[in-house]
Amino acid sequence: MTLGKVQDPLAWLALECRRIFLRDHVISVQIGAHDFEKGKAQRVVFNVELFVPYAASTPQDDKLSEVVDYDFVREVIAQRVSTGHVELQETLCDDLANRMLAHAQVVAVRLSSCKPDVYPDCAGVGVEVFRMKAMP
Repeated sequence: MTLGKVQDPLAWLALECRRIFLRDHVISVQIGAHDFEKGKAQRVVFNVELFVPYAASTPQDDKLSEVVDYDFVREVIAQRVSTGHVELQETLCDDLANRMLAHAQVVAVRLSSCKPDVYPDCAGVGVEVFRMKAMP
């Protein structure tokens, strides 16, 4: 089954792709649009899923070079947040998803960020995005 012949791209992802994930990755980020958020870093929790076709992620020799390395996800996040303050989670998530989707083996990305310390009366506030490469 090839991507171009499938009517439902989500069905293709479910049937033909391996889902690589990073859960509850906590990192300090300078983020926020409110005055009380500016000038200091706060915890942000990231959850990432990368969809990689089995054909591009099934190791033959049990070597890390044959798959998408989890370190790739962590490095993309670390590099982006090191560039300085970002106002909106939407901006950060869109940018991260696009950077991860640029990986040759990745065909789709689901990514969320959550700021758990912004408001005392809730567990967190966040954003989730899903991006998929265009079908040929």
